[in-house]
Amino acid sequence: MYIAIAGNIGSGKTTLTEILTRRYGAKAYYEDTDNPYINDFYENMNRWAFQLQVYFLGSRIQQTMSMLSDGLENIFQDRTIYEDAYIFAGNLHQMGLMSSRDFGTYMKLFDISTHLIPKPDLLIYLKASVPTLISQIRKRGRDYEQNIDEEYLQRLNDKYNEWIDNEYDGEVFVIDKDHDDFVENGAVLDRLYERLEQIRLSKK
Repeated sequence: MYIAIAGNIGSGKTTLTEILTRRYGAKAYYEDTDNPYINDFYENMNRWAFQLQVYFLGSRIQQTMSMLSDGLENIFQDRTIYEDAYIFAGNLHQMGLMSSRDFGTYMKLFDISTHLIPKPDLLIYLKASVPTLISQIRKRGRDYEQNIDEEYLQRLNDKYNEWIDNEYDGEVFVIDKDHDDFVENGAVLDRLYERLEQIRLSKK
């Protein structure tokens, strides 16, 4: 199975990836949080938006090549290349923080990259309101995220919901983090495990 976990900043992607990896004895592919531009970006988004997103794109391409070459039975990926383009880069362009010239260059690189990447068998979308995201962000305590703008998070949420509801054409399993906390409520995970078992059996 190739399973991808999607969601806004602070939605719980890494936590869910860890849970699923342990259960299935699988390899996890995490989002690269060591982007050398990220601190600069949060200080001056307009100046560093393009560099930030190109680094993330390059990291995702490299990760994808590792996924394909490893040949493992089960793969769980924390965030997808689609989110890099349609959510984050798209939002930065829409906000005027990435020029149309830079965005066009970025999307050309993205379009080339998508030919290398298989679509996930299932996309798990962790949907969460801004208050829930802020709470989670504060709990994990990354310095560069502590002053993140709530309006920015809301714009990302809007982009996510538009993408999931109207653009993404693959299989999706939605977990509403405002009401279904998979850490506190095991029944949420049980429903997910049932769906994953269906996928596993269908691929035999």
